[in-house]
Amino acid sequence: MNVRRLIPTAALAGSLTLGLVALSALSGCSPSDAADDAGGGAGKSGGKLAVVASFYPMQYLAEEIGGSHVDVSTLTKPGVEPHDLELGTRQAAQLGEADYILYLKGIQPAVDEAISAAGVKNTVDAASLTTLEKHGAEVGHDHGDEHADEHAGEEHAEEDHAHEGEAGTDPHIWLDPVKYAEVAKGVGASLEKADPENAAAYRKNTTTVVERLTALDSAFEQGLADTATKTFITTHSAFGYLAERYGLTQESIAGISPESEPSPARIKELRTIAAKDKVGTVFFETLVSDRTAKTVAADSGLKTDVLDPVEGITDKSKGADYVEVMESNLAALEKALGAK
Repeated sequence: MNVRRLIPTAALAGSLTLGLVALSALSGCSPSDAADDAGGGAGKSGGKLAVVASFYPMQYLAEEIGGSHVDVSTLTKPGVEPHDLELGTRQAAQLGEADYILYLKGIQPAVDEAISAAGVKNTVDAASLTTLEKHGAEVGHDHGDEHADEHAGEEHAEEDHAHEGEAGTDPHIWLDPVKYAEVAKGVGASLEKADPENAAAYRKNTTTVVERLTALDSAFEQGLADTATKTFITTHSAFGYLAERYGLTQESIAGISPESEPSPARIKELRTIAAKDKVGTVFFETLVSDRTAKTVAADSGLKTDVLDPVEGITDKSKGADYVEVMESNLAALEKALGAK
């Protein structure tokens, strides 16, 4: 059972040292939010559970399920591409002070290492709450390899490996509403365990989130059931779970890494695929340069549009939260695929 250490105001006023103030400033917390010296993480003032989320999809679940009983901070600020995050001293301090950490192993190698070193008791890996699959780890689509460019796959294999989950699995589970709902249920159960006093609230909030994700799944299933084509081209292989869930074929310009450059052979191959499968749009994403997507689109005479992997919410996002951005993704797919 996690014990949240609440520090009385009077005690703080009398015993707070300069070293503790410095640590508090470094971590971006006020002195009343700093950890005490007992070890293992500290509860926030006011009785809230101090939660650290690795990046937006984890932050969303922590905030929606935790509600008013949690104080959530994220290691990946809006506008930062999460795959390439390097942790500084401030983020490391955040981890050490947490009551509860929620992350997704395989997305951010630097975060994985730091979380392991932090040793916080209530540390939850979202990848352990559902079943990971192997798709999108190499350049080429997710339902076979008849179009796969072996040389391009080999060229990017080493770079992509750093962004894969365990044993080469695809970590982008949040882009499948069904798998994301499974993760939500696990997060809810783990918050109940970490903070049993508020278990009823966590259960209620979990039910609400799952219902919202179930409705989103139904919208995708209905919206993509009858389309002129089932193939879409995107910047990197983030949408393998989504493609598999709704009977689509993802063709990526690069592999798992969003910054990988495609080979000339891959660009030529995409031109062939686009003509054969009647693809009219190349998708790019909000947190990565659209230069490669526009180059491929221009080479093949295609349009470009946004398909957001929802790794962060910024003023460029087509929605205020996960569900709204995914609804925008559905609209973009329906348009690009010729939904009837």
